[in-house]
Amino acid sequence: MTVAVREELDLIERLALDVRDRGVEIGLPYIAVSADIGDPEPMRDHQGRPFAETVFQWLDPGLQYWKDRGFALRSAFVFACRYTAEPFYFQDGRFGSWRRSPRLEAIEVVQSADTVEIGTAIVAPAHLPGGVIGAIVWASPQIFDVGPVFERRAAELSTLSLRLMAAYNDRGSSPDGLVHLTRREIQCLKWAAKGKTDSEIAEIVKIAMPTVRFHMRNAADKMGVAGRPQAVHRASVLGYVGERRVTGRA
Repeated sequence: MTVAVREELDLIERLALDVRDRGVEIGLPYIAVSADIGDPEPMRDHQGRPFAETVFQWLDPGLQYWKDRGFALRSAFVFACRYTAEPFYFQDGRFGSWRRSPRLEAIEVVQSADTVEIGTAIVAPAHLPGGVIGAIVWASPQIFDVGPVFERRAAELSTLSLRLMAAYNDRGSSPDGLVHLTRREIQCLKWAAKGKTDSEIAEIVKIAMPTVRFHMRNAADKMGVAGRPQAVHRASVLGYVGERRVTGRA
């Protein structure tokens, strides 16, 4: 193991311990973590042991969520992380945040009667490059007013979550995967994202249709994907193609 790799792993384990210690400080000592909510593989230490078995404890020792490959699909807490990049809390059976959030408020939280229920929690999603979403849940079976704690510590917890998830997901990374698209490639992808055909793009951009196909194919090759739909999606994930929708104002 190289010195650089050792330092990388030590940093991750120090951050994991910080996550645990913050939970104790704020009265939410039970912790669940995921480096990628789309991947059931648990976060592990340098010896390959799940952090859920070595550093963190969960409310119900019998609920080994990190071994349940379908857990993320059933959890309202994980579902909520797909729709917000900001920290949020759970109290009185509902989600809330520092501002009104219709999406969070619309999520129904149903907990299994077979496990110890979460009474109160703070959740810090970590939305990372490439579309990866990590998350940390600090929880307690007790019900209490978490608002003051959330107001004081949410920003700190969010930063800690982002640091741990970024460090963990960047393990062993190299600059080989960096993608630089040309202005013309981005232009073609943006029009493709709006549903325009190759011939329509050629007319709009004032280039030949084979040239449009060349740019689309070249962009796909650079991003390591095959086909137009995947190229558009990947470009969107990397921030080359915007996904904002124009909404009407009253």
